[in-house]
Amino acid sequence: MPPPGAAGRIIGIDLGTTHSLCAVFEGGRARLVRNASGAVLTPSAVGVLDDGQVVVGAAARELGVTRPERVARCFKRLMGTDQQVTIAGKSFGAPQLSALVLRALKADAEADLGATVTDAVITVPAYFNDHQRQATRLAGQLAGLTVRRILNEPTAAALAYGLADPGADKRLLVFDLGGGTFDVTVMTVFEGTLEIQATAGDGRLGGEDFTDRLVGHVLRQRGLQLEAAEALEPLRVARLRAECERAKRALGEAEQVDVRLPDAQGALTDDRVALTRATLTEGARDLLDRLRAPLERALRDAGAGPEQVDEVLLVGGATRMPLVSAFVRERLGKEPLCGFDPDEVVALGAGVQAGLVAQDAALEDVVLTDVCPFSLGVEVVKRFGDRLQQGYFLPVIHRNTTIPVSREEVVSTVEPNQQQVRVRIYQGEARRVEENLRLGELEVTGLPPGPAGQQILLRFTYDLNGILEVEALVPSAGKRFQTVITRHVKGLSDEEVRRAVAAMAEVKFYPRDDVHNQELLRFGERVVGELPPIDREALEAALDAFETALAAGDREGFDAARQALLVTLSALGHPFAEGAGG
Repeated sequence: MPPPGAAGRIIGIDLGTTHSLCAVFEGGRARLVRNASGAVLTPSAVGVLDDGQVVVGAAARELGVTRPERVARCFKRLMGTDQQVTIAGKSFGAPQLSALVLRALKADAEADLGATVTDAVITVPAYFNDHQRQATRLAGQLAGLTVRRILNEPTAAALAYGLADPGADKRLLVFDLGGGTFDVTVMTVFEGTLEIQATAGDGRLGGEDFTDRLVGHVLRQRGLQLEAAEALEPLRVARLRAECERAKRALGEAEQVDVRLPDAQGALTDDRVALTRATLTEGARDLLDRLRAPLERALRDAGAGPEQVDEVLLVGGATRMPLVSAFVRERLGKEPLCGFDPDEVVALGAGVQAGLVAQDAALEDVVLTDVCPFSLGVEVVKRFGDRLQQGYFLPVIHRNTTIPVSREEVVSTVEPNQQQVRVRIYQGEARRVEENLRLGELEVTGLPPGPAGQQILLRFTYDLNGILEVEALVPSAGKRFQTVITRHVKGLSDEEVRRAVAAMAEVKFYPRDDVHNQELLRFGERVVGELPPIDREALEAALDAFETALAAGDREGFDAARQALLVTLSALGHPFAEGAGG
């Protein structure tokens, strides 16, 4: 136990589907924390003994082989859902089960450090949505931790690699296949800066699925189907799954492994089935196909082809399977790297992030940027002929935009004399909002009477903490409406949210409100009317780009559009000077 009054410490945690582990940053590096058994990997399993005692980790995993009805595992896949897991007649939500694992890791870290652990950085798959991230924060809170940052797993892995090679200047692709989730992230590393360019993934694809393919294959050799056997003979399937997991790992070194079959009571028999690498590859062909789409999407969003990736980093225990490394080698045309243990690198990166949060002097030159993994936007109405159809999604912040960020879109009323608009806010990529995740809404009222088509300017501002501020400005009424969506950042106090929103003001960029920009626009519009037709097209194009940039609120894009307009005016013999707008 830590001594009374000891200063609180911050740790980095990889909360995994199959295993979890934590790290601390000290002495200029991240190091892993060993649990009470002396191991760094703690199985993400929770069990309830006959006397009602709750066990976590290796004890729960072993209990699951003989008493599967008393153990929960793979509950990370249920994060963000209302689905309950029943263990020994008691119901648990995924955040509660995850909190028990986090509490065990917290206790291990306190024993290791001899100090109270109060804060944590917790990693999640990059493709976790709003509800899943909220559930992870809640789990940390239930475990007695203040969650200082939710960090994407591939970003954490890149932090570990980036710290090991701080002078690197390269583009990395992180291929992260864990026990239950898959992510791929493209990023650049230069002069101590890690810049995320794009991320994609599948929240329900991982090593456990490959194990299940082996279980299904073995059962079919004896005329059984997995789902039916699991319902009728849970002890046999639980023991067989453990044997197939060992076989899957052994196939990393051997071409063939024999699996002993258990009887209905879970006891191993002399009956054996031979498993080969070819058996696993053939049985998992559809899983390999599912790896392809996120990989191609991440490259496409990053604007990079395989030949423009300098290094491929394998992360997650499932990447040890030869068929996975072969898949990566075939698709990207280069040998993937495993400079760190794939099971450990995410936790090490979380430890580095914990050091960054604690402002460790050894990390003062490290800069990390991240992206918004999903598009954020609103529901809009579309007109088809004389018919209005609701339910369409208009992105305001597109996926893989670097954060913090502030973006603006213009929408309009659809009915004459419309007095209010309900702005419904969503997260996702689907064209229809019903397939996306609803985050909240903002009611805009007091619109002045007038024809349809009155403009409303919507501005989304999103920060590293996952706080989304939505503003609506009605120019015709001079009214501004605002809401802050923090459902996914439970654990932050009202004061912390207020400070975060205040800091977001520095991200916002309103070039349209600058009188000099309005003056330039009016000047350009006046010049258009004075030009001969042969010159008009070039200035029209420059003005269109400038006006688009005024609305977008992208500082870099605006500066480029403004400069292009000034150059065009000068080339046409109409240089602009402030005060010339008339």
